[in-house]
Order: sequence, then C-alpha cells, then structure tokens
Amino acid sequence: MMKHLKFLSVILVLLVSCISGIFINDKVYSRESEYKGEEFINVTVYERINPAIVLVEAQLKDGLSSGTGCIINKSGIILTSSHVVNNASYIEITTSKGEIYPADILPTDGQNKDLAILKIKPNHPLPTIKLGDSSLVKVGQKVLAIGNPFGFNGTLTTGIVSRIDYERNKIQTDAAINPGSSGGPILNASGEVIGISQSIYNPDNNKSNIGIGFAVPANEAKKVVNNYI
Repeated sequence: MMKHLKFLSVILVLLVSCISGIFINDKVYSRESEYKGEEFINVTVYERINPAIVLVEAQLKDGLSSGTGCIINKSGIILTSSHVVNNASYIEITTSKGEIYPADILPTDGQNKDLAILKIKPNHPLPTIKLGDSSLVKVGQKVLAIGNPFGFNGTLTTGIVSRIDYERNKIQTDAAINPGSSGGPILNASGEVIGISQSIYNPDNNKSNIGIGFAVPANEAKKVVNNYI
C-alpha cells in the first residue's frame, strides 16, 4: 500500500511540474515565472524568429554592401531590401547557424518598393517567417526588429509604431534600425512580420540611429513574394 502511495505521489509531482514549467535535461523551468510580461514576449518572439533571419553581403563595384534577409520559403527563398543587393557581382548569405551560401537574385518588380528576392540552395529545409497583415497596424503598438547592424548579427531592438505614413506607404518606428538592418523584419508581439526595415532619418548626415526608422509594410512585401511562397 505504501509503495502505491509513493508511486502516486511521484506521478502527482510530475503532473504539477508539467503544468507549471518546462522539462529541460531533467530539470523543470517555468518560463512564465522566469520571464514576465514584455520580457516574455521579447524572448519568445526572438527565439522563434531569429533562426529565419540571415546576413546578406553583396560585392559591389565600390565595396561591400551588408544587410539582413528573411527566409520566406524553406527551400531557400529570401526577402531583403533591393538597395542592399542592387548591381552586385556576388551575393553571399550567412544563416543564423553560420552556414554560408552563394545567392542569386530572382526576377521581381519589387525594386520600386525597395524589395528583392534571393535564392540559395541549402542542403536541408530552412525555418521561415510569416508575413502579417500590415493594414491592422496601429500607432503605439509594440514592435520588435531583428537585424545585423554594423555586423552585429542577430541583434534585437524594440519600440513602438511611431507613425504610419499613408502617403508614402511607410511604417515609422522608434525601434533602433541602423546600417546593416535593411531587409530585416519589423515584428508584432505575435512574431508576425508587419514590415521590412528600409531606412533611417539622419538630418545631420550622422549614420547612427536617432529613433526615426522606416519599414516597407508587409502587405507591399506580399505582392512581391506571392510567386515564391
């Protein structure tokens, strides 16, 4: 009888542990207790999306151009900013795992929107991002940006939607966007891509971020990538 009670007690403890936490290497971690509120969103969105973000490096006539890309198809289709790869003689992609592949530019009319599609040939399926509905974006909502600013790969910054420029069809944000972040995702709290980082405002010709960045809305990107998803 005592053996049965001990066995039932162990089962009960395991069930409670499963409900309140996560098993990793026989230890129980409660993510809800370890990360709260905004921090929990930041951590979980980053861990889910960053594997689908790549470094884009392009050899141009006058030097090297560097930016960020989003994997939109597991076969190796990547969305980035066209100004990063325009007139490149060679393009190289580095994944979040450090895998390096040469890339080709696929035909698209996205240059008018500062968007380009690249193709690599990986030896395994790749993780992908999901494009959200940018028509639902509201000023004041939380956003997260992932990019490779100044060569610091896989950098996460956070902020809000500061303004929606309906005339120019741009989303403005105070999330830090710097050189090297172009082509990277602007994400909502659910991890959906609502915009593609494009540019920053520098009234004094300083290359650093002053809290005014712009992104191409995801719905514009959908028009470019539809044939490749």
